Amino acid sequence: MDRTPAPLNWQALSEKLKGSLHTDETHRILYSTDASVYRVLPDAVAVPYDEEDLRHIIHFAVEHQIPIISRTAGTSLAGQVVGKGLVVDFSVHFNQIIELNVEERWVKVQPGVIRDELNRYVQPFGLFFGPNTSTASRCMIGGMLGNNSAGTTSIKYGTTRDKIIDAEVLLSDGSSAVFGPKTADEVATLMKTEGLEGEIYRKLTELFLDPNLQKEIKVQYPDPGIHRRNTGYALDVILNQEYFGGDEGPLNLSKLLAGSEGTLCMVTSIKLALDALPPPFEAVVCAHFNSMRESLLATVIAMKHAPYACELMDKAILDCTKGNPEQSENRFFIEGDPASVVCIELRSNTALELEGSIKSLLSSFHESAYGYAFPVVYPPDSERVWNLRAAGLGVLSNVKGPAKPVAFVEDTAVKVTDLPDYIDELGSVFEKYGQKAVYYAHAGAGELHVRPVLNLKSKQGRSDFRNIAKDSALLVKKYRGALSGEHGDGRVRAEFIPLVLGAVVYDAMVKVKKTWDPKGIFNPGKITNALPMDTELRYSEGQPVFRFPTFLDFTDQGNIQEAAEACNGSGDCRKLHTTGATMCPSYQATRNEKDSTRARANMLREVLTKSNNPTYPLDSEPLMEVMDLCLSCKACRRECPSSVDMSMMKAEVSWQFGRRRGFSNRSRFFGHFHKMAALGSLLGPLLNRLIQFAPVNSYIKKRYEIAAQRSLPEFSQRKATSLIRNKMVIDDADFVFYIDEFTQYQDARIAEAASNLFKALGFKFYCIYSPSARAYISKGMLQEARETAVQTLATLSGAIEKGLPIVGLEPSAVLGFRDEYPKLVGQAHKGKADVLAGLAFTFEEYLSGQIDKGKINADHFDQEPREILVHLHCHQKSLSHVKYTKRVLSIPKNHQVKIIPSGCCGMAGSFGYEAEHYDLSMKIGELVLFPKIRATGEGAFIVAAGTSCRHQITDGTSRQALHPAELLLKCIKS
Repeated sequence: MDRTPAPLNWQALSEKLKGSLHTDETHRILYSTDASVYRVLPDAVAVPYDEEDLRHIIHFAVEHQIPIISRTAGTSLAGQVVGKGLVVDFSVHFNQIIELNVEERWVKVQPGVIRDELNRYVQPFGLFFGPNTSTASRCMIGGMLGNNSAGTTSIKYGTTRDKIIDAEVLLSDGSSAVFGPKTADEVATLMKTEGLEGEIYRKLTELFLDPNLQKEIKVQYPDPGIHRRNTGYALDVILNQEYFGGDEGPLNLSKLLAGSEGTLCMVTSIKLALDALPPPFEAVVCAHFNSMRESLLATVIAMKHAPYACELMDKAILDCTKGNPEQSENRFFIEGDPASVVCIELRSNTALELEGSIKSLLSSFHESAYGYAFPVVYPPDSERVWNLRAAGLGVLSNVKGPAKPVAFVEDTAVKVTDLPDYIDELGSVFEKYGQKAVYYAHAGAGELHVRPVLNLKSKQGRSDFRNIAKDSALLVKKYRGALSGEHGDGRVRAEFIPLVLGAVVYDAMVKVKKTWDPKGIFNPGKITNALPMDTELRYSEGQPVFRFPTFLDFTDQGNIQEAAEACNGSGDCRKLHTTGATMCPSYQATRNEKDSTRARANMLREVLTKSNNPTYPLDSEPLMEVMDLCLSCKACRRECPSSVDMSMMKAEVSWQFGRRRGFSNRSRFFGHFHKMAALGSLLGPLLNRLIQFAPVNSYIKKRYEIAAQRSLPEFSQRKATSLIRNKMVIDDADFVFYIDEFTQYQDARIAEAASNLFKALGFKFYCIYSPSARAYISKGMLQEARETAVQTLATLSGAIEKGLPIVGLEPSAVLGFRDEYPKLVGQAHKGKADVLAGLAFTFEEYLSGQIDKGKINADHFDQEPREILVHLHCHQKSLSHVKYTKRVLSIPKNHQVKIIPSGCCGMAGSFGYEAEHYDLSMKIGELVLFPKIRATGEGAFIVAAGTSCRHQITDGTSRQALHPAELLLKCIKS
């Protein structure tokens, strides 16, 4: 049962904080999960602004005896950041790089600094932070410290523990301390001081000098040859320091914090050692194998060649990547149908040395007769190989049905030479329970992420969950391996630490926890005193899938609940704009968890799981609150490894909520755009002058809650179909030129330009206008959208029957044929919609195809030099590809085409018009798009295919953007 928030004076705490405190249901739900199988509602969520805020939080927690859970990105797989009490989110304000020392190769950062952002900062100085998780684009240094993260490069650069120099912390009494290298004299001085810091040094010294504990640590801990060891607290590392007679440097208790999962203190800054950038010449040998054992035996051979990374993907992972739009393109190097692929990165200082290393590795494989294909991939394509590997966690969620690959025994590590036999025995464990696991990740480090496929909603699945976990722990002990190599113990493994390390060592861990945290406020129940691993799961036993009639067709995902459950919490939607990511524009601008795609999926799943309203299950204000800032950009459909389609879910949620509560005047105003525009076009220039007249302009904006700062678009003086005047009959046409409502009434000049371009290029086309239903879909008015879509199917029926290409200018309209129509029109019309989806092409896609056929070439165009800056519409990025636009605009000689690495422009149909969204809309534009355009000379051409994009560019930069058709027409030879 969910814990009701304690009757505490949260208001008193809130008044002390410069940051924010949230006790509302929405925030509690959004922070109740991570990327694990657990779900626990916290009592509150704090977003601290500074260290003083943190002290207030600690004092409040001690006074009221409530837990504190420190959290950054919240992508933990073992349930580290799930629990009761107060969740403290460091990601919003604690994200500064404090100091960089290039000469000494170290950097000091706050815990909310993203790993890849850190490396972007230090790269110009020839440095980087080595540990590299698959979530490096959004994981944060605080989380990496808490988990002792390692990643693909650990075989060369070690783990986070190897890189930490010192840490500034707040202890459980609110006092501050710096834990770093200490000489024997410094330790002696500290032991004499009053307060909790001195107590820590006194009691830990006493504990570690116990001969029996020393013996047990040396016997029970993982083999020292396993460099990825995260089982419990790192007592073996401390014992091996010089203070206790070891040879691993001076006493440094910051090493103990690595892997401690926020259970000992609250870290406010971290000083990290940096490495020189790796050698510049690189290649990835992608070795293909017919069996798992063969690939693991080959890994032992590969490790003798000093690779920088050695990563494995099995057939199950590779098969899952086929269904993801982005990752399917990253499969370019796969040959045949391998049982597994091992990707081995080699680096050298010269190209000649690199080729020698590749030749030596391939020779070793051929001598052993391991493998059947060995494609070698070089930059920039090598990045695509690693992107495919990094997507492993997310794509696993594409497995259909209630049984999913579950992360609970996925992080064990053994010696590389033991890995083949260990995996064979682990396979026998799975067979015992009728399981066939999925394997991927760090073969070169002696660690494979192994995931059985379980239905945790069933009694049998939950029983197997526990039994497999226990049997796996016993097997780890047999091989003297690590229960966790990098993902940590959290909730899922902590229960088995005593079994693996023994009672004496575990008792010492309990004493360590008690020494650092006498009041037990820091993340209790993790590492020590763990609850049973099969309690407080995200789903309850026997929990049914909530099935109710949806307007849109979710059968590809099962149903809408299963579509939401595909989100596994890996947090790909928390990437920033600096990574080139399009998903999720609102999160990129606000950095608030509430505005991420993950938050929306979590809230939808929560509402459907807990709904007690079978007739209107989505009639939920908290759900609409988190959906509000979804711009329906569709980036999640492509960039999310699980292909979570939040745009589709938002449309359904908006429909279900609206049919119960009614649609607002503004929604109806924008939704009925094509009808309003048809009326407006009759008045033409007069209406344009009228809506710019201040009183009328002000009235319209107030009436429909449009931002006062936003300019209103004008109507074309004549409709597009009137300007084109095409008398071609469909039987003679090469294609159908589809005119959408935005082009018909607002951008008629573009249709005229495209028409003239087509004619100049020798194409014959038949012109058809029909509304696309895009505005209806975006506002959730799905009944009207269906009626409009069915009408459009009828209008296009002649072209559909003849199989003619249907080419449109507005990406959001024509790509709706490809994406939404088959899910929108209902079973009676789905067959025709499926055919239309295959015939629909954007302007750029169609012309690119004609280039392939030799019907368009540079001879059609002049040779004037032009600098062209292109912003791509979100739906093109998701459902089409940037390559079509770049190729078409590059056909004329002397064109220099640059694609702006922008995500959403921020307008997103009506979103940027709406008063409450205007500031966010412009903030999104300022992330990349506006600055890039302002930095471009006035002589450059700005190109954008989307009508909303062009409007946003004008409002944000005062520059006029052209449609690709307009630009190409300028280039036609006269």
